[in-house]
Amino acid sequence: MTFEYLADPSGRPAWEGVLPGRPHPFFLEAGQGEHAKLFVDTFSVLLSGDETEGQFGVFTSTCPPGEIIPTHAHDQTHETFYVLEGAIRLYVQMPDGDQVSRLLGTGDFAFVPAGAEHAYRIEEPTRLMGVSSGGFERFFQTMGTKVDDPTADTPPFVPDGPRMGAAAQQFHMDFLPGFDWSRA
Repeated sequence: MTFEYLADPSGRPAWEGVLPGRPHPFFLEAGQGEHAKLFVDTFSVLLSGDETEGQFGVFTSTCPPGEIIPTHAHDQTHETFYVLEGAIRLYVQMPDGDQVSRLLGTGDFAFVPAGAEHAYRIEEPTRLMGVSSGGFERFFQTMGTKVDDPTADTPPFVPDGPRMGAAAQQFHMDFLPGFDWSRA
């Protein structure tokens, strides 16, 4: 629970119930969605596996420049990166074992299939849109902390090891020893 929920003893975020939780047409205004802070990034779920019968989810993230997100793989989750604005360096291990590094700028897109080991670093303030296999979009809330306002200047949220491990297990994800990405 974060400080902002002390005014509401239920501990529920203001956005609870904004997504219908079932396949049903709906609309979101700018800034709406389910929001979570994970490290220094703010993630907003716009569509979850609940609305798509587990097929896919859509989220955005607002990220300041920073450290590399550790090498990881999603056993059951396909993931996309679409840069709305900014720049991100994506590192991916290709099926033949080659390690590839690609700088993605505004309007660029990348696809990382399930099982592909990857990492990334935000190079400049960035807004991303991601689409993933249904259900994974809630990883950010599970490993991070829920927040009401995606634009508020909230402190970073750094999960402890047990929380990271539980989230990784729940979402079929492995954090891996780092590659030597300088070769990519």
